[in-house]
Amino acid sequence: MTDLRQVADEANARFTALEADRAYAGHLGRVELSREVLRWAYETFGDDITAASSMGDEVLLELIAQAAPDLDVFFLDTGYHFAETLETRDHYAERLRIRTVLPLITVEEQNALHGPKLHDRNPDQCCALRKVEPLNRAVAGRQAWVTGMRRVDAPTRTDITLVGYDEKRAMVKLNPIAAWDDEDVERFAFEEDVHLNPLRQQGYASIGCAPCTRPVAPGEDPRAGRWAGSNKTECGLHT
Repeated sequence: MTDLRQVADEANARFTALEADRAYAGHLGRVELSREVLRWAYETFGDDITAASSMGDEVLLELIAQAAPDLDVFFLDTGYHFAETLETRDHYAERLRIRTVLPLITVEEQNALHGPKLHDRNPDQCCALRKVEPLNRAVAGRQAWVTGMRRVDAPTRTDITLVGYDEKRAMVKLNPIAAWDDEDVERFAFEEDVHLNPLRQQGYASIGCAPCTRPVAPGEDPRAGRWAGSNKTECGLHT
């Protein structure tokens, strides 16, 4: 398979049409469409596809377990994760093929090179070292990757499609739950008895590294807990 852009365009046209089809309207329709995207992706790419999980996208992991349980999943262990996030990874590792990808340098080595608490002084550089570079290695050699991004997550994500083309990495990029809203996530988690990151019960609506993530107040934007007090909104994985 060489023309991945064409594959992405054709798949996007197909799934965009399905998304507009009344048969896929409502919560159950969106869930089934997400399963269809994942089934198509694994049937098309097999071992040449991988899925990224932050262990804060638990519904995506459950969907993969249901629709494409042999799909490779990777977790970026930045060295700054909450213990609850690592426990969530270990739970899903019992059901899925999850590999942990580490940065090239440890937190201690980073502190020695760049000074302590780089995440406070230069969060973009910290994310580049501990997230973006490891992700690029994690997807290297693959033809496609899957994310848990949703359109409602942030203003920068409102136009994402179910299937697209990652220009930066020259890969097909799939966002199976792009169309889901918060009610879809909550209903699916309840009906499917999804194992959730315990941080959810502590008010963490969007889960990232411990130094850069805080709980959010009721009614507050879910992403307000990420890099609070700065103008940073993305870690760089999707930009």
